[in-house]
Amino acid sequence: MLTTLNTSYSDTRAADLAWALGREPLPALATLDLELSGAKLQLRLLGASHQVLLEEEQGCCSETVACLPGSSTPLPVGVAKRVGDWEYEFAARVEELTPSQFEGRAQELLALVSDHPHGLVGVFPGSPHAFTALLAQRHEGHVHWRTWHAYPQDGQLVATRTRVGIRVRPDGAGPSGV
Repeated sequence: MLTTLNTSYSDTRAADLAWALGREPLPALATLDLELSGAKLQLRLLGASHQVLLEEEQGCCSETVACLPGSSTPLPVGVAKRVGDWEYEFAARVEELTPSQFEGRAQELLALVSDHPHGLVGVFPGSPHAFTALLAQRHEGHVHWRTWHAYPQDGQLVATRTRVGIRVRPDGAGPSGV
């Protein structure tokens, strides 16, 4: 789903992005509600980037990547945590692109995400290549999502990848605690 966001940038450069796990829902400019094999997922576009809310029988998980006032947790390269009965894995990278590379990559991502049934992309006013995009799927019992935050003025594209799934006991007998 493609939408034009009626706001200006709140995070004007990749270095302003911060990561947070477990935050309450923040005001969203656009949302996409998904049901992925029993998992309820809400993709949320914020004026300051994105938030993903996951709800399953085992509990809830909230991921926020945005310009968060007062946050001292910068965007990490990688995180692996236990969240209740889940294993949570997050990775981020910043791509530095030339103007022509950036334009091509932006067009490719906008086409991929806007046409996908589990995708949400918001374009900011002022540039067709200033956007935040989210794409989700369920695969082998895990919920996965990828996001892209585009900063055309700096030629930077921030890409994140998240995987959340039930923690398996060391003996392989199934979810822990069961």
